[in-house]
Amino acid sequence: MRDPKFRALGGVMMMGALQISDACKTAYTNGRDEVYGRGFVDKLRRKELAFIRLHETMHKALRHLTTYRRLWDIDKQVTNHACDYVINGILVKMDPNETVIAMPRDENGQLIGLYDPRFDGMSEKQVFDILMQEKKDGGGGGDDKGFDEHDWEGASDIPEEEQKKLGEEIERTLRQGLMAGNAAGDLERLFGELLAPKVDWREVLREFIQSVCTGMDDSSWNRVNKRFVGDDIYFPSMISESVGEIVVGGDMSGSCTHYITPFLSEIKAIADEVHPEKLHLMYWDTAVAGHEEYDASNMDSLVQSTKPRGGGGTDPRCVMNYINNHNIKPQCIIILTDGEVGNAWGNDWNAPVLWVVVGNRKIVAPVGTTIYMEG
Repeated sequence: MRDPKFRALGGVMMMGALQISDACKTAYTNGRDEVYGRGFVDKLRRKELAFIRLHETMHKALRHLTTYRRLWDIDKQVTNHACDYVINGILVKMDPNETVIAMPRDENGQLIGLYDPRFDGMSEKQVFDILMQEKKDGGGGGDDKGFDEHDWEGASDIPEEEQKKLGEEIERTLRQGLMAGNAAGDLERLFGELLAPKVDWREVLREFIQSVCTGMDDSSWNRVNKRFVGDDIYFPSMISESVGEIVVGGDMSGSCTHYITPFLSEIKAIADEVHPEKLHLMYWDTAVAGHEEYDASNMDSLVQSTKPRGGGGTDPRCVMNYINNHNIKPQCIIILTDGEVGNAWGNDWNAPVLWVVVGNRKIVAPVGTTIYMEG
């Protein structure tokens, strides 16, 4: 925690309870608490123990056990391997000369744990996809020589509201650590990215709309419920022919305008799947400058016919107020913005809100869910 390379992670390291256990074979975290096996840590050198502690801290900082639960439902082992490859690659790169931390080695000097330079710079999802393909081709999906366990079940036992507060605390602590520490350049960028796990914004956007808006009118075996497939249990997915209304708001500040077309193209593609009764498209700056309505009769022309308007100033509360004043009752609200709004996020949204932030991965909205759209 005293080393400037790792100082920004100090606050996350101190979160939750820490336990030394005779029953634990190695080490694990549930995303909040950490458990270390007595026999395991007794064999580690000081720098190796420091590496293990930072490894578990990174699981917490990256929120692996909540962010990648969907991947774990698909393949438990491959997800565990993907997360470990990413963490170990980051830590080795941060201290290549092993001045503070050292990846554990056995009595023959061979590394203990999952490390592969070919995954340098990749996200957990990218590594997962590669390992899954290798597994399908007859490989093992990654050698099973990790030095820690993963308490996914324990993470699931943490109540949803507590999970939300934990995520907010992690994000706040990391931001404070960045301001207080001396990390610079690549390290500062890395810690900034810890605030937002690297996932494809299109995938997260799609999952958000489907999870919030998909109705439960009927069930279908054409689309198996993936939540239980990992346990060899097959249930039908719940489906609905249509959902209610959706609000989509586009920030018209200069930094967002060239993102409008790809953003709306993805919105339109998702709308073709969930069939909203109505899609309210609003363009805003400090006020809602344009409000367009789309339904089944004109949804196909959304991207071609829309007329963005407005510009100057950024206050998303105007969208919130407009929705409330016009008695619009959406099932979800999606806001595209550069996030440069100060404290004007609003707190009276009448539906789940997803912020699609462009240009700055360090911005995290204090209300709703934040994802990041790359150029």
